[in-house]
Amino acid sequence: MSSLPAEPADGLPVPQRYWAILTIALGLVLAVMDGAIANIALPTIARELKASPAFSIWIVNGYQLAITISLLPLASLGEIIGYRRVYLSGLALFTLASLFCTLSHSLLTLTVARIVQGFGAAGIMSVNSALVRFIYPRAQLGRGIGYNAMVVAVSAAVGPTVAAGILAVASWPYLFAVNLPIGIAALTLGLRTLPYARRASHPFDWQSGALSAIAFGFGIAAIDSFGHGEALVASVAEFAVSIAAGVLLVYRQTHMASPLLPVDLLRIPIFALSIATSIASFCAQMLASVSIPFYLQSRFGYSAVEMGLLITPWPITVAFAAPVAGRLVERYPAGLLGGIGLLLFAAGLGSLAMLPANPTHFDVAWRMALTGLGFGLFQTPNNRTMIAAAPRERSGGASGMLGTARLLGQTTGAALVALLLARFPTDGTQLSLLTGVGFALTGAVLSMLRLSETGRRGAERVQVQEGQRLKGE
Repeated sequence: MSSLPAEPADGLPVPQRYWAILTIALGLVLAVMDGAIANIALPTIARELKASPAFSIWIVNGYQLAITISLLPLASLGEIIGYRRVYLSGLALFTLASLFCTLSHSLLTLTVARIVQGFGAAGIMSVNSALVRFIYPRAQLGRGIGYNAMVVAVSAAVGPTVAAGILAVASWPYLFAVNLPIGIAALTLGLRTLPYARRASHPFDWQSGALSAIAFGFGIAAIDSFGHGEALVASVAEFAVSIAAGVLLVYRQTHMASPLLPVDLLRIPIFALSIATSIASFCAQMLASVSIPFYLQSRFGYSAVEMGLLITPWPITVAFAAPVAGRLVERYPAGLLGGIGLLLFAAGLGSLAMLPANPTHFDVAWRMALTGLGFGLFQTPNNRTMIAAAPRERSGGASGMLGTARLLGQTTGAALVALLLARFPTDGTQLSLLTGVGFALTGAVLSMLRLSETGRRGAERVQVQEGQRLKGE
């Protein structure tokens, strides 16, 4: 039996590196943009399939839930069978499910296809950061993750515009048909260029995978149902199931050498602080991104076209700041860059919440740009720290936690917006932005705490090196 190609010693050679990162970018574009596209198209799809809004929402929820419950298990599986195999399998499944979405003629078949598509997206998202670690040289890891962050931000931002453009000239199945050529191109490139990595020898822990799916699935469902004002008894029951499964999962993981839920990585203080920073920041990001359209429309009377143009500076500045931050983090501490970024993010959200009664377009645009600049400056250093803090053989666990933290923060933020809008119909949007300021400031404090942790670790390294020098003498 022939052996697999060797793991790259320090990144892939050029031009293979560029083709591999293009493969990663195309996969992320598909996985991230498809969620945004479906949100915008949901009323159109529900009308044409003659489905009620309550049932049609599962076109979106089924996709998100599939990603949530499978992200960590697939990240763990990547460490065992290879990140490349999980990524390419997820990409193939996503592309095939897109074909079935295109051919669907009922709500049931479309929902099932979307759930399958969600599992494919989880395969892409769970290991993409782990693969970046093997694509780029160690010295350039920050810029590689910066490009990833830029792709995610831009894909999420242009998704609604792409959906509107497609629906203006074609029917809704074409929303999914456009995935086919992109998916096929990414698969072709990936088979030729994605790197191999050393595999772990332990078997996959199916029991932990099931407990993880139950804990995160019911937890996200409970947050979502509470935010949307559903029956309190149902929310409490879902929380109880989630907590029970989570306790069993953590207990099981503490007795394992390579846990599926990376409690071993959470014992690394700088990794745990980065995870907490990520959850707080993405909660603030979702509080803002969900509430801003309602805020601009209800308080200031902007049209849909005006809102789209006014929000555009946010993703543009993220796209600018993310790769720049990827280079800066190779020279300056991630805790400092992330802290400054989140302070700017908080300032941008606060200034949006305090817009004058009759703002000009420029009043809104520069505040959006400040918000995007801050978030872009934070995201890349934080992601780079999470990936770099983990041992190379645990890159899958770190990548999975990165995605899980983002989903947990975004779901919590969306639920808080729904709750605030329900309780405070007049001022709910402004309160959502101010709540986002609070989460962003919390994230800034958590990010700055990493400076003391980095300094302590640096001092320990100096002590070890000095001890080795004295021993040599």
